Amino acid sequence: MPQAKTVAACAPSLSAVLFGLSGCLVDFGSQARNTITPSSSTRATPGALKILRHLEEQGTPCAWLDELPSAISTPLAADLPRWVKATSAAVSRWPAPHACWQALMELNIERLEGCVLVSGEPRLLQSGLNAGLWTIGLASCGSLCGLSPEQWQALDEREREHKRAKATVALYGLGVHSVIDHLGELETCLADISLRQLKGEKP
Repeated sequence: MPQAKTVAACAPSLSAVLFGLSGCLVDFGSQARNTITPSSSTRATPGALKILRHLEEQGTPCAWLDELPSAISTPLAADLPRWVKATSAAVSRWPAPHACWQALMELNIERLEGCVLVSGEPRLLQSGLNAGLWTIGLASCGSLCGLSPEQWQALDEREREHKRAKATVALYGLGVHSVIDHLGELETCLADISLRQLKGEKP
């Protein structure tokens, strides 16, 4: 175990982490794309606020992206920490890489190395892949499952596992580098990407 800690300590730090807004940081199931209900859509998804606190402690710049109109995205992001930068709408729509590059420029990131995109939206993940970023897909809380927290909890475990597995296959089919269930599992996944960088792997 001490050796594993030493390796992790030597792993390169991440340059920046970009997040999708809807279906990632907030709005479990990307419900706001159809209708916004403040009681559920604006709620942070499982693990979102905890991982943001961790990244802030690490000094890792973060930003969120979304294609929703600002009249919807701004209220959705109301409960997120103010230091997480909101990215201006890009001229080119997903899956073009411009939105990701624009977010990194607004964060004053000078290199793509060590930049990660986390999202449950396949088109945004494709944008990240096109931009040359590490990509992490979210299986349960993004648009592929598309269920509100209440709808997700109403499913039995077998139904949840079926939807989760189907979404995971679809995300890996895009070519993403990792797939996790939700943001509660992101800290370990980011540490793994740092170690992959240490071994010389590139996205």
